[in-house]
Amino acid sequence: MSVSDAARDANGTILANGDSVTLIKDLKVKGTSTILKRGTLIKNVRLTDDPSEIECNADKVKGLVLRTEFLKKA
Repeated sequence: MSVSDAARDANGTILANGDSVTLIKDLKVKGTSTILKRGTLIKNVRLTDDPSEIECNADKVKGLVLRTEFLKKA
């Protein structure tokens, strides 16, 4: 993966496997009644083939895929 197609957070910071990120917006999780609140810290993210998405586990929900536009590196 080159720098131009690297996964970037909402501020443009490059993300890597194992980084911690913080949500910048309340997000409703599809298929559940759970809402992840702004400011929630998510640890140990995993990059996907799509640079605009990451995989992670939150306290309430396991196996999430989040868009990088709603995250900032912690």
